[in-house]
Amino acid sequence: MTGSGAYALLALPFFAIVAVVGVVAAVVGARRARRTGRSVHRTRRIGLVTGLVTGIALLAMTIVFDNVIVSLRIVAYDPSLISGAKIGAIPVEDLAYSIAAVVLLPALWVLLSRDHAQSGPSDDHARSGPDRATSPVPENRPRPRPEDPR
Repeated sequence: MTGSGAYALLALPFFAIVAVVGVVAAVVGARRARRTGRSVHRTRRIGLVTGLVTGIALLAMTIVFDNVIVSLRIVAYDPSLISGAKIGAIPVEDLAYSIAAVVLLPALWVLLSRDHAQSGPSDDHARSGPDRATSPVPENRPRPRPEDPR
């Protein structure tokens, strides 16, 4: 690839895959929320706020540390292959992978999660099993001491 913006063009197929995985995860997450009786809008709002906060933090750290490694000449970009837009010393294309990670990691978490795979509104046993918060907590009693063999 040659010409202006070649680094940005390299990120496009990756972004397409991230977008598809993100949409599939949103659909799966909404179906799971409906099936378990949770509010889809509240779940979606929590996910968006969490993603936004995480994204801002990750982008800030990426900008700071990428500027350091580019300024120290640890990493260099071919000026003929970047779009020309820069934040400090880094091209804006360098932020593409951080943005994709903010979408892809939670999406894969939703898709690969197995905790909601078998529970549904009619499955009372799955929601009230021993590992759920509704199960009784055993009392904290001292254990009897073994008899002294003397």
